[in-house]
Amino acid sequence: MSLRKAVFVLSSILITFGASAAMAQEAAASGASDPYASLGAALAIGLAAFGGALGQGKTAVAALEGIARNPAAQGKIFVPMIIGLALIESLVLYAFVIAFVKIKT
Repeated sequence: MSLRKAVFVLSSILITFGASAAMAQEAAASGASDPYASLGAALAIGLAAFGGALGQGKTAVAALEGIARNPAAQGKIFVPMIIGLALIESLVLYAFVIAFVKIKT
């Protein structure tokens, strides 16, 4: 599946469920729980994990190619790569926490 097609499919799914969630605002204001909160949290976590996996994959590929071309630079490449991977993973965990906090409220 090409990247353009994947972006189109994901955006159409988000637009479809986004419209349903917008219409559910009246029910949420009246004290009823939002029926689409779990679905929204699942989509948020899934998209965050997907984006994080792509970012981590690109980071690892670039670092390994750099080390393969110049093995002497391994020390200068490895530490920034690990820091970058930790920052990417922290964004995924942040989306995970936000999704569950949104469900609770």
